[in-house]
This record gives sequence, structure tokens and C-alpha cells, in this order.
Amino acid sequence: MAQRPWNGGGDSAADKLARQLAAELNRGGRGAGFSRRGFLRATGVGALALSSTSLLAACGTEGTKQSASTCKSTDLSADQKELVFSNWPLYMDEDGKKYPTLEDFQKQSGIKVTYNTDVNGNNEFFAKVRNQLGACEPVGRDIFVLTDWMAARMVGLGWIQELDASKMPNVEANLVDNLRDPEWDKGRKYSVPWQSGLTGIAYNAKYTGEVSSFEELVTRADLKGKISLLSEMGDTMGFVLRLVGADPDDFSDDEWKSALDKMEEIVASGQVRQFTGNDYTRPLNNGDIFACEAWSGDVIAMQYDNPDIKFVAPTEGLSLWSDNMLVPNKADHKTNAEELMNWYYDPEVAARLAAWVNYICPVQGAQEAMAKVDKSLVDNPLIFPSATDLEGTWMFMNVDTKTRERYDKEFNQVIGA
Repeated sequence: MAQRPWNGGGDSAADKLARQLAAELNRGGRGAGFSRRGFLRATGVGALALSSTSLLAACGTEGTKQSASTCKSTDLSADQKELVFSNWPLYMDEDGKKYPTLEDFQKQSGIKVTYNTDVNGNNEFFAKVRNQLGACEPVGRDIFVLTDWMAARMVGLGWIQELDASKMPNVEANLVDNLRDPEWDKGRKYSVPWQSGLTGIAYNAKYTGEVSSFEELVTRADLKGKISLLSEMGDTMGFVLRLVGADPDDFSDDEWKSALDKMEEIVASGQVRQFTGNDYTRPLNNGDIFACEAWSGDVIAMQYDNPDIKFVAPTEGLSLWSDNMLVPNKADHKTNAEELMNWYYDPEVAARLAAWVNYICPVQGAQEAMAKVDKSLVDNPLIFPSATDLEGTWMFMNVDTKTRERYDKEFNQVIGA
């Protein structure tokens, strides 16, 4: 991949997206329907309960590799109309204690779904399943959802079953073009995106003025001790790589070392109050922190109740990531899982899900279908960004498992995790 040094100038695609985001996020609550952010307001769910990051098992051995030949799986879907689905909290449309789109799938397919919200962090979930998957043993799940880098790690270890595209015609027809061929899963043989999101900056306008760049976030004197950064290595170090003139998509080991040195400087300066998962939401809301590195969907949820919460596309660009559905080795119901994946790539179903979770929808046609669900979301660039919008985004470089473990270990040592 060609080097793309950031120069911070000009009216770039990121600048355009920043203006669109401001128009969408800073206009006040939309108040249409019962959404994820409405759920947060109504139930008072604590931010700590929603933490999406754990550094458990960030270090340790790589894990035992498997393959389709060494770890054979048997599909019992023909005789057993059931499956077990593990996902992140607040990542499925809800109505009381029900999941409407999931209930409709069960009625339509006759497949009973046991739905668990037990993915609270990529590393934490890896720790739950690594011993079984490394030993070619079942983990009691037919689908789980993990972020790109962890999905890549598991695919690289041979722990994930190859999918049958012929059983998922909706995915083949409707997966958005920019997600069809990631470096870590060429042709999407092993994964199907669930939702995507953006990492940028959030700030509380009650306590501070706009924070327009990551450099400002980590250097401005009035923010000292009043910011948080993410404990997800790829998100935070991607921005730090930008600060040292490197490309997060394609950097050298020397550039990585320079970025680590910069990260050490940032930590030593006392600028950062804490490193978090999405438990930054509560301190940002109440003013314990003034600004932070943040995920787009969380900010939408917060802004519904607090119009002082603003989202910024920093001048260094936005990080783009996806959470992906995967079928592990020894899963009993692979065909049933593929049927569920196909269901969620129906544009009308995808629109209903997107209206609730408020992250980037990976399904073509869902934007048009959204007109029947919630017209106020049809042109929201945080749910339906254009290809031009996404030109200003970057992803953290795909690396092999050992290198990723080294990066995680070095990052965690610097931030004191």
C-alpha cells in the first residue's frame, strides 16, 4: 500500500465529513421511535456495564493453530433448528425484553436462537474461547461477533470455518463494496460484517471549546488531566502514528517505535486521565473529562440526551473499523448461522437494525429502506456514509498474529495496563 502522509491541510473528504457529522450530531435529539440511545436513557444503563474493551489475555502465547483438515466440524443444522449467537451488549434492536428482528427471523426460519450479549471485549472473549478452539473443541456458540483485528487473528489461527456463499445470496448481493475484500479475509470467505463504525473525538461543549485534532487533544494545556484515550491499541496508536508522520495503513517497525516513544511522552505529560473502553461515556457526560477519543455510535446515543456532547472528525482523519460475524470450528449449526447472516442482509431488516444501533450499516439498499423506518436517519452520514465520505478514513495495518501480540504488549506496557 502506498504511503499517504498526512499534511493536515485543504478541504479534504474528512473535512466534508466533519461538517456533515456536526450537522447531524449537534442538532439535538431526533426523538423518532425507540432506539438504542432511547434505551440508554430509559433504563439508565451504566457505562461500565457497556465496556467494550478488556485487556485480559492481551499478552500470552499465540495459541494452537488449526485447519479445516486438522479440526473437522459436523453440521447438524438439518436436524437441529437452533443456534447460539454471541454478540456485544446493545448491538441488537430491542423492545423491552424482546429483539424484534431476531424474533422475526425465528418465525420466518423456524430456527430457535439463543442470543447472548457476552462479548464485552475482544481480548476478554479471546480468553474465554482460546483453550477450546486451540484444542479443536466446541465453544458452545455458532456465531460470535469480533472486531477486524481479532477476527483476523482467529482466521489466521485456523479457528474459523469457511462460509458457504451460495447459502447467503443477500450477502453476495448487498454487502457494500468497500467491505467486500479486506486484507485479512480476501473475498470474505470467513466473515460477514455486522456493523461498522468510526473513531474520532468527542467533547463536552459545556466545559470546553471544539477539539479539532488528535494533536490538540493530547497537547492542549486546558485539557491536561481532562481527557481519555481508548485502550484499543489499533485506534489509539493509529492516531499516534499520524502524529509522527506515518500511515496507520502501512508503517514500518521504525515508525512504530517512533509512535511508541510519542505515546510514552503523552502518558508522561499527565494529559491523559484514563484509558478506557466505551466507559468514557459517563465521565464525558458529567464533566470529569472534557474531551476524549470516541466511537461514533456511542456519541449518537449520548447526544440524544445531552446536546453538549459533540463529535469531531479530527484533522488526522477517522479510523474505520468493522465488527464481524464468524462461525467457529466445531460449531454444530453452521448452515443455520449462514441463514441468519443472510437474513440480516435483507435491506429492510438491516434498516430496522441500523435505526436502533446507530452504527454504519454494511448493507446496500438499507438507506432506501430506512425511509419507511425513520426518515430522519436516511441522510445520516454516521449510518450511511458515502464513498467520498470514507476517503478520509483509515484502518490499522493488518499484521500477523505474533506481530499483533507484540504491538499489544508494547502498547499496554506504555499505558500501564
